[in-house]
Formats: sequence, C-alpha cells, structure tokens
Amino acid sequence: MATYIFVTFAITAILGFPIWAVLSISSFVALTFANTTPLIVVVQRMFTAVDSFPLLAVPLFMVAGNLMETGGISRRLINFCNAVLGWLPGGLGMAAILTCMFFAAISGSGPATVAAIGGIMLPEMEKAGYDKCFAAALMAVAGAIGVIIPPSIPMVNFGVVGSVSIATLFAAGFGPGILVGLALMIVTFITAKKYGYGEAVKQKFSLANVGREFLKAFWALLMPVIILGGIYGGIFTPTEAAAVSVVYGFLVGLLIYRELPLKKIPSMFMAAGKSTAMVMMIIASASGFGWILTSARVPDAIATAMLGFSSSKIVILLLINILLLIVGCLLETTAAIIILTPIFLPIVTQLGVNPVHFGIIMVVNLAIGMSTPPLGVNLFVACGIAKISIEQITKAIIWLLIANIIALFVITYIPGISLFIPKIMGLA
Repeated sequence: MATYIFVTFAITAILGFPIWAVLSISSFVALTFANTTPLIVVVQRMFTAVDSFPLLAVPLFMVAGNLMETGGISRRLINFCNAVLGWLPGGLGMAAILTCMFFAAISGSGPATVAAIGGIMLPEMEKAGYDKCFAAALMAVAGAIGVIIPPSIPMVNFGVVGSVSIATLFAAGFGPGILVGLALMIVTFITAKKYGYGEAVKQKFSLANVGREFLKAFWALLMPVIILGGIYGGIFTPTEAAAVSVVYGFLVGLLIYRELPLKKIPSMFMAAGKSTAMVMMIIASASGFGWILTSARVPDAIATAMLGFSSSKIVILLLINILLLIVGCLLETTAAIIILTPIFLPIVTQLGVNPVHFGIIMVVNLAIGMSTPPLGVNLFVACGIAKISIEQITKAIIWLLIANIIALFVITYIPGISLFIPKIMGLA
C-alpha cells in the first residue's frame, strides 16, 4: 500500500494536480489496488478531520483579515510604525516588517498579511527609492510572520492534529515571531545602508508625531490586546476569539474609522468561503492520506530509520529541519502539518522535546516555505502586487531567507525562546 501511494503521489504531483487532488487520488489508488480496507473508512476519516470546532477559526480569521485591510486598520498601523522607525536607514522597510508583526496579531494568515500591508507599502517603498524586487521580497518574507505571531491558522491545525493546546501554542509564538522580525530588520538596515534605499524620504524622529499616530491607530492596536487577552484571561476560546475579531474589525471599520464600504462585505465573505473550502479540502484529503500512511506503518519505519541513524536530539532536529525546509518548498502548509505531525511528533517527544516547542519549529519552518519557490504562496501575492516575475523576486530574497533560516535554528536549539512566555503564564 505504501508503494502504491508514493508512486501515485509522485506522478500526480509531477503532472501538476492541485495538492488536494494529489492526496485524494493517491489514497484512492492505494486502497483500490491494495484491497485491504474499504474506501468508506477513508471517507469517514476525511469527514472526522474537518468536523472540528477549532477549525471554525480558519474562515473567521480570514474574514477578520479582510476587514482589517478594507476598514482602514492596516493603513493606520503602517503610519504608526513608520513614525516609530522611519528615521532609521531602511526605516520604511523596517516599518513594513513591524506592521506585519502587528497585523500578524490580528489576521493569522501569511498571504492576508502580504496583501493587506504590501498593497500599501510596496508603492510607497518604490517611491522612496527601494528596489522593487527587494521591496516585494521583503513583503513576502515578512508576511510569513503572520503565521508565527498568534493568532495563527497553522498553529490551530497543528494543535488539532497533535492534540496540543492551541492557547499554549499561541503564547509560544510571540518570542519566535519577534526574533524573525528582528532578523529581517537587520538585513533591511544593512541593505538600505549599502544602497541608500529610502534616504530621500527619511524623516526626523518626533515623539509628538509618534503620539499623534498612536492615537490614530489606537483602536487598531487595541484589537490584538482584546483578542489575545481574552484567550489567556479565560474569557473565550481561540475559536471564539476569531469570531470576536470579526465583530471588532467590522465595528471599528464601520463606526470608528468609517472606511468600511458595506457593499464589499458580501465579496469578503465569498473570498473567505472559497479560501476556507480549499483549506478544508486539503485538511480532509491530507487526513485520509495520513491515515493510510499510518496503517502501512510508514511513520514507524521513518522513526526507526531516524533513530537508527542517530539518537542525538541535536542531529534529529537538524534532519527534521532540513526535511521541513524542503517540504515547505513543495507542499502546502496545511497538508504538510496534517501529514508530517503524526510522523515527527512521536519521535521528538521520545527524545524529550516539548510538543509545544516542536509545534513552533514546524510552523516557523513551513512559514519559510511560504516565501520559497515553487509553491511559496506569499511570493505569488507579492509578485502580483509589484507586477514582477517569480524569477525577479527569487534573486532578491536570498539574504532575507538566510536570516530566516538562522532565526529558525536559534529557535530550534534554544527552547526558552518559545517556552518562556507559556511558562510565565503557567501554560507549559
């Protein structure tokens, strides 16, 4: 059965089938030719995978991200961040990164972060003298912070599959998200200093200006405080927090900033519905695919091989990181989490790795995959906004990816970066 599923997977993937179709067809072929399990069993597994209350957070966070983008919240966050960092070399680029970090605490989605912030920042960075390809690459990589700093849709998926507390995963995402943001800021500072990006629009630091922009962005900045404070204060669950973020974004955009056009709301729901349908198809098909792998004892074979190669936690984590970086280039984030979590989680827990820490390692790894070709969804969003090709953005993204990978290995081998906040809050 394992042979059938891997051969079919390779053929359909090479032919360019959508990932949900690759997984579904592979599962069907494996069961049909192996003739050991009724097909209805896999269908039941697929239904059970999506019949989950925590997964309701996925469409809600997507709607919330659209509301932030359209209701004026993202623009006010950008103005505030630019007031704080705009006086530094590369200040506009660093302001874009900081804005992505704030927006990450609202949307939970990498592509949504790139679209919301990049749509405003890319034209401004180009006017300020930034190379268009570098600016687009920066937005693609910084947008991935949207799934590291909570709330995070991939963290919800990992929590569901690995039976790990989603609230604890959310708490663990702050340290790594800030570290990745700082790493990207260092690269942006050095690059801007070298090429003179943004010198023409560099502004003097003004505490009064920071105060003015803070007041304008107050309601936008309050949103993550309400959402995350409500989760950790025990007021509502992460799924309920997603619903609160939708209501809050709607009210702020409509009644306070008064920039949310009511006529666009149906199209927002339609866009979120289409994206959610695709995500759920991937989750369902990946769940069936993963169940077949487990039935064929593939995870056991992989675990035995890895532990036979080395019993060192350092070496095993290095191998897993390398594999995840490769997988992130080729496989959609949701599918990768659903398939690989049941394989790797038992291995690392056997070696004494905290499941929450490993969840963060997986999410950061696959976040890098969002901005690496050929499947990097953030790249396609950024290229669409900047109107450049994948080849052009790929050349400009190298140093940013290196910074991300360095941050990944620091996060991997210093668990305290992920577990410090959960331990303070009594969650880990």
